[in-house]
Amino acid sequence: MYNAGGMWTSLIMIVLMLAIFVVPAVIIVYLVNKWINTKKQNQETQVKDKDIILSLANHSEIMSSLEAYCKGKDLKAGLISGIGAVNSATLRFFDPQTKKYVDKTFSEQMEIANLTGNISMLDGKVYLHLHVTLGRDDYSTIAGHLLSATVNGACELSIRKIDKVLNRKFDPEIGLNVYDF
Repeated sequence: MYNAGGMWTSLIMIVLMLAIFVVPAVIIVYLVNKWINTKKQNQETQVKDKDIILSLANHSEIMSSLEAYCKGKDLKAGLISGIGAVNSATLRFFDPQTKKYVDKTFSEQMEIANLTGNISMLDGKVYLHLHVTLGRDDYSTIAGHLLSATVNGACELSIRKIDKVLNRKFDPEIGLNVYDF
């Protein structure tokens, strides 16, 4: 036989359980994620007119974070240097014979012993040209053009703004994007 009272009691119990356990859990997860995301933001300070100190968020990708920073600040020319640590990096080596880059990915904890490069524009877009020297746990190093790297610890950068737009163009004879003065 059909028992309507029992069905309603079960439904009310389910709703109460959701209200007591699930809704607070969802709220807690939301608040924790919001707190974590605010802690992951890049931090910056202006030292002088043209000098910026930038600390990239842990676990962020260096090249895309820097590109977004430059776009957001309308930074079209500058010099970059930095130190820090990464747990993966893809480096490029330019082969002048083939006029092509050879890419290699390294997935291990490494220290950024040196990161040096510049900011310019290519076809109206921010162009980052960075070289990096990475130290391994056996104290050997690897180096090359930085294609991508994920921060694992810290990434502290100094940026010196240049009050001029530095454009680049592709030079087919060399096979590289060179300055266009």
